[in-house]
Amino acid sequence: MPRQCDICQRARAIIRRPKTGQRICKECFFHVFETEVHHTIVDGRLFTPGDRVGIGASGGKDSTVLAYVMKTLNERYDYGLELFLLSVDEGISGYRDDSLETVKRNKEQYGLPLMIVSYEQLYGWSMDAIVEAVGRKNNCTFCGVFRRQALDRGALMLDLDHIVTGHNADDVAETILMNLLRGDIPRLGRCTEITTAGDGYMGRSKPFKYAYQKEIVMYAYLKRLDYFSTECTYSPNAYRENARHFLKDLESVRPSAIIDIIHSGEAIKVSEEVQAQKPSSCERCGYISSNVICKACALLEGLERGIPKLGISRSAKHVDASAADTYAVQNHRQFGHRAVEPVHFERLREKAHEMRRRRMCGDSDSCTTTSCDDLCHGTMCACAMDDGAGGCH
Repeated sequence: MPRQCDICQRARAIIRRPKTGQRICKECFFHVFETEVHHTIVDGRLFTPGDRVGIGASGGKDSTVLAYVMKTLNERYDYGLELFLLSVDEGISGYRDDSLETVKRNKEQYGLPLMIVSYEQLYGWSMDAIVEAVGRKNNCTFCGVFRRQALDRGALMLDLDHIVTGHNADDVAETILMNLLRGDIPRLGRCTEITTAGDGYMGRSKPFKYAYQKEIVMYAYLKRLDYFSTECTYSPNAYRENARHFLKDLESVRPSAIIDIIHSGEAIKVSEEVQAQKPSSCERCGYISSNVICKACALLEGLERGIPKLGISRSAKHVDASAADTYAVQNHRQFGHRAVEPVHFERLREKAHEMRRRRMCGDSDSCTTTSCDDLCHGTMCACAMDDGAGGCH
C-alpha cells in the first residue's frame, strides 16, 4: 500500500528527504524547500527592500534553481528586490559556451536581465589558454580566483548591492573538510558564514547554505527546469573532488553528516592570533586583498611572464629569467595575445556611484545597462544591447 505524505497525510509520498528522512508528496516538498530557503534569507537578513541583487548564473542545476526560487520568493513575500542574472564566461570550449545558452534561455523564461563577463575580455586569457600554459594540476586555482573577481567586476558594472550564489550544503561541508585537511585555520573560521564581503563594496550570500544537493536536483527535476548538467571539463582534477567523494561516503552511512559538519564548522571559534590579516586594497587593481598584490594580479603576472606558478608557488622566484623570457615569447606566439590590464576597481566603483546617483535623481537618460566590452576599458555604454557573450542582454 502506498505510503501517505508525512506532512499533509493525504497525497501519496513520492520523496524521502535526505536531510530529515520525511516521506512527502511533491507539493509538500516544493513548499518545505521554498519555505526553508525563505527562512534562511530572513534569519540571515540577507537583503533590504530596494536592493539590486545579482544571481550568479552558470546554467547548472544550483544556479538555475536559485534563480527560479529567488524570483518566486521575491514575488511571494514581497522582498522588493530588483533581480539580475550575472554570468562568467571562463572560456572553456564544449562546456561553458553550451551552458551559457541555457542561461540565455533562463533569461527569457524568468524575465530577468542578463550580463555576461568573460575572462578573455577582463584578463586577456581564456581558461583553455591557461590550461595549455599551466597544465591541469593547478588550473582550478586560476579559475576560482578569476571567477570570484569577475563576478565582483560584473556586479559593479550593474551597480548591484548584493550577489547570491548557488553554493549548497554539500559545497559548504566540502569546504569545511578541505580547510580542515589543509590546516587553513583562518579560512576554516569564516567559510561557514552565510554572507561574506565581495570586493568590500557589496555582500555575497548563499541562500542554499542548508539545502542538500540531492534536494536541489529533485526540485529541478520535478519542476522541469531547464538546466545544463555536464560537469566542467577540468574539474575532475580539482582537490575538491577528494573532499566530495569522502563526504558522499559519510552521507551514505549517516545522511545527516552534511548538516552536522556545517553546524560543527559554525561552532568553531578561531582566536585572533590565527585570524587572517585585515584586508586592504591591491595596489595594482584596487581589489580587496590581504597582500600588497592580490591573487588575481599575481597569477596574471605569472602567466604574462611565462612563469605560471608565480602566483601559486614561492619556488617560482628561482626560475631562470632567460628561460622565463623564452617561454613568454613562445607563449605569446602560441596564443596570439597578451594579458590586458584589468580596469581598476576604484574606477568601476566611481561608475557604479554615478549610475546610482542618476537613478536616484530620476535621470531617464542615464545608462542603466552596461557592456563588458566597454567597461573592460572603463567606459559606459549607451544602453546598447549586445548579443555576444561579452555584453549585456
